[in-house]
Amino acid sequence: MNPIDNPNEDTEFNDILRQHGILPARETAPASPSPPPYPKLEESIQDKSPAALAALAEDTRDEEEERIIQGYRRQRLADLKKQERNSRFGDVRPIGREDYARQVTEASNEDEPGAEEKGLGTGVIVCLYKESETQSVQLLAQLRILAQRYPRSKFLSIVGNKCIENYPDRLQPTLILYRAGDVVAQVVSWGKDRVREPQELEALLVVSKVVSMADRVQADDSTKPDNEEDDLSDEEDIRLGGKAATPARGNVQGKTTVEDDDSDFDL
Repeated sequence: MNPIDNPNEDTEFNDILRQHGILPARETAPASPSPPPYPKLEESIQDKSPAALAALAEDTRDEEEERIIQGYRRQRLADLKKQERNSRFGDVRPIGREDYARQVTEASNEDEPGAEEKGLGTGVIVCLYKESETQSVQLLAQLRILAQRYPRSKFLSIVGNKCIENYPDRLQPTLILYRAGDVVAQVVSWGKDRVREPQELEALLVVSKVVSMADRVQADDSTKPDNEEDDLSDEEDIRLGGKAATPARGNVQGKTTVEDDDSDFDL
């Protein structure tokens, strides 16, 4: 048999012929593709639920892996708790007279989910308003912004004479602030004596402790109506509010009452 009948055969003779250029170089077989790299532990557990992470931590036999997984699980639980607390409310919800006890008084007694200190309840802000009245429209617009800024407090609205029969127009809009089942402040005729700035309203809610500066978040501009500008003041302005925290007719330090001739209206 001719020794070069099979030029691809791996023989010493063929190697000599290749060295002298008589035979072409042998074709090398294509390399097998490398297996994809195994994902790092952190990458493989990023999107898993706390329950799935708990199962993984229980199954692993590596102490370092278990430590990492448990750390991710604790962070995931904390993130979910924060998200739940920050998204409880976030808007001004209309209610009817029949809903008042459940949505206001009872709701203000409810502690937040996961609250470390019990008995503090929830801040509830109720606005009694007159439809199409300038001061009522302005107050509701400001409350909508604050509801986004303080989503852990509950903001509600109800037409005044649908909440209290024959409730006088001159007392509207009225703000009633609740915490832990009690009325902590009540202000009537908001904006009737003069134009009320947004920071005055925010300061009132802060000093009445129905909202907390610690929970204050910046509302997403894309969620606000085009005609609402978030011109509320910064934290220093609110803390130094002074006069801004004092309502026109009422006392934010306790249960504000209306004038003597209005005493028949039980707020």
